Amino acid sequence: MTGNYVVTVEFAVQPEHAARFTELLLENARTSLADEPGCQVFDVCTWPQQEDRFFLYEVYDSSEAFQLHLQSPHFKAFDAAVAPWIARKTVQILDRCDLAPPVRQAP
Repeated sequence: MTGNYVVTVEFAVQPEHAARFTELLLENARTSLADEPGCQVFDVCTWPQQEDRFFLYEVYDSSEAFQLHLQSPHFKAFDAAVAPWIARKTVQILDRCDLAPPVRQAP
């Protein structure tokens, strides 16, 4: 995995739209992973017992790759469809730390 541009999104949606929101969100995530070379991870998480709350963890190669995601037809369709159902949305941009093990020097 080469991505180091991380986007997290937390959604609270109107409970009566949670099931349809879930369907559209999962479709958006699958399409992002399949069709966007710069999208490395697109995890969709929920809270137990809270069908109307969602947490996304997305990793992109770069901010440019994320901007391409935002301009993609599938994201625009998702965003337009779900906008009226969203009660709260929080987006954060993070830098991913490199977890590669240190190179060991020979004794």
